[in-house]
Formats: sequence, structure tokens, C-alpha cells
Amino acid sequence: MKLYYSPGACSLSPHITLKEAGLPFKLVKVDLKAKTLEDGSDYKAINPKGQVPALVLDNGELVTEGPVILQMVADKVPGKNLVPSQGTAERYRMQEWLNFIGNELHKNFGPLFGAPLNDESKTFFRNRIAAKFAYVNEQLAGKDYLMGKTFSVPDGYLYTMLRWADGMKIDVSGLTNLVAFKERMAARPTVQQALVAEGLAKAS
Repeated sequence: MKLYYSPGACSLSPHITLKEAGLPFKLVKVDLKAKTLEDGSDYKAINPKGQVPALVLDNGELVTEGPVILQMVADKVPGKNLVPSQGTAERYRMQEWLNFIGNELHKNFGPLFGAPLNDESKTFFRNRIAAKFAYVNEQLAGKDYLMGKTFSVPDGYLYTMLRWADGMKIDVSGLTNLVAFKERMAARPTVQQALVAEGLAKAS
């Protein structure tokens, strides 16, 4: 498999999940502004959407959209328990988290990346995101991860959003459950490996 990524982008989430799954894959870096790969070739020839993540399977099939990739990867290794079983109530709760993170957090970050916003507009989106994080903080009470005591695929997605919050100076320091979650995620060897591979951290 090949994972097309940009350092620190939302592709970090499937990168973490692939590490958790223990599946072999190759990382391919994408310049999102130029829509090119490191060899100068046209990324849109591979993924016409021009976005990351994109996963090319061993049979050549292309899969896009982070939440779909996360579930597909996790379903390949059922023994790892990275997602609840298909058709269970827990599976739908997990999908609820993926949709919440994608729609309420991820999409609200979008205008802060490169859009010509005035300070008032930036404050509006930062406050909106902070309110969504406050909700997640409440839901994490008594839990180590979003689904309970063990890691599942929405956790890598939420961790990626928390890294974005740092970059956008959205203060979550008072959200103690969320802070503990972030520290717990950062301590996972798979997360550390993904960050090093993307050039976002130094190897220890």
C-alpha cells in the first residue's frame, strides 16, 4: 500500500492507524500547493481531488477520505480491535465520533488555513472550535480514549486536530481531560514513529 500524505495534515491520522495496524506501507509525500510529488510528477494524476490522504491498495485501487481509510485499514486487522465490529452499536458510536471530528472540528479549521480572513473572522472560528473541544473534553470524563479504555481510529483523528489547535493558538489547556488524552496519545510509540517519519519530531 501507498499512503499519500503532507506533513501534519489530516493524513497524519491514517498514518497513525497504519502504524497501529502493523501493515506494510510506503509513505509518499505530496506538495499540496503545487499538487506534485517529490519527483515533480502530477499528484492529481493519482488522486484527481488533489487532497490528502489517499491510499493506493496493493491491487492499485485508490481510496480517499480519511474516515473511510481509517475504517478500511482497521478492518484489515480485526484482531487489533482498532474499530468495533460491523453492525454493532459501538461501531455506529465510533462512526459518530468520526463524523463529529470531520464536520465540527476539521471543517471549522479550514477557513483558518490560508483564507484571507480578518481578525474578527479568525476569532469567530477559533471560538467555535474551542467550544467543540469543550464538548469532547466532557465526553472524555472517566475515559482514556474516545471509545473507552483502548485506542480506536477516531483517536488519531482527534489527536491530529489537537496538533492543529496548537498551530492556530487555540488554548485547550483548561480542558484537563483533553490535555490528558493528548499526552496519552503523544506517548504511544506508533504516534511517535509517525511524527518522526513525517519530519514533525526527532527520533529519540
